Amino acid sequence: MIHLSNIGRIFYGIAMAGIGFQSIYYHDFPYMLIPPNHAWLPGLAVLAYICGAGLILAGACIIFKIKPRPAALLLGGVLLLIFCFYYVPYQFIASKNYLSFGDWENAEKELALACGAFVVAGYFKGRNENTVTAFLARLIPFGTIFFAITIICFGIDHFLYAKGASEYIPSWISYRMFWIYFAGTALLGSGIAIILNIKRQLFAALLGAMIFIWVLMLHIPKSIAAPFDYMGGEVTSAFLALAYSGIAFVIAGNKKIS
Repeated sequence: MIHLSNIGRIFYGIAMAGIGFQSIYYHDFPYMLIPPNHAWLPGLAVLAYICGAGLILAGACIIFKIKPRPAALLLGGVLLLIFCFYYVPYQFIASKNYLSFGDWENAEKELALACGAFVVAGYFKGRNENTVTAFLARLIPFGTIFFAITIICFGIDHFLYAKGASEYIPSWISYRMFWIYFAGTALLGSGIAIILNIKRQLFAALLGAMIFIWVLMLHIPKSIAAPFDYMGGEVTSAFLALAYSGIAFVIAGNKKIS
């Protein structure tokens, strides 16, 4: 399964670079990258350009193996800082529904991307690391576990918000509620299996394959069919799913984290 890690690494790099291009194109941050209601930030467009350029650079480094480990570590560190010092305080202070499980969904997506960066970094050997990257490298063992936790959270969301989630499934697919519950169960099961190291590589591979099927069957058609005003969000969701699929494939193909 070693080739799965290469595929996953490329998927993750493409996803991060794609989100970076979106930041530049829309002069703003994609919907999940930072909390909403961020128009107060001074120089928002400039910050979006800087963020976009950084994501594109990190994605390219990961795809083409140009110092991929430090690039992934720095990316993971920045995303984790956003989660800890922006998303979490926002949820408790600014959000009115911080006790609602679903209200944490975007924060969980941010955490999943951060963990994915550490998972990708763990695929590469560390050489001549500086103080910053050496410190961030200590977080690599936690990347797989916390990514699996976010997958479990996404699985729970499928049960809590099944009716709303079923609307995302194309009308030509029958028994939509069944597929929502099936997906939720699969997410829960694979997340638990990865955490407990129960045939971790197998379940991670199945998880990555399932999410990639969603990219092809759900996210890409939804992005193409979406009205222009909503296209950006749909494209971001497609990139997120591609990133999650890639992270799962890296876990599946990397025996070092088993």
